[in-house]
Amino acid sequence: MNTTLTVKGQVTIPKQLRDALGLTPGSQVQFALGKDGEVVLRKAGRVAPQRRDRFEAARGKAQVKWKTDELMALLRD
Repeated sequence: MNTTLTVKGQVTIPKQLRDALGLTPGSQVQFALGKDGEVVLRKAGRVAPQRRDRFEAARGKAQVKWKTDELMALLRD
């Protein structure tokens, strides 16, 4: 798997490797240099907490007291 180094020194970790290591956005990784000059990538211990989407948090919380037909009748009168 090849990837390209950006001018900022960043690389994209291929999806197959992210999946194999269980990496998600906010995951910390650790780099090490192997004895033959290869770079070793490991998942670091702690994962940053993910912020919950505000719309996902509100989903299913509404208390609807009327049915659609009743609402439409109310709006049309």
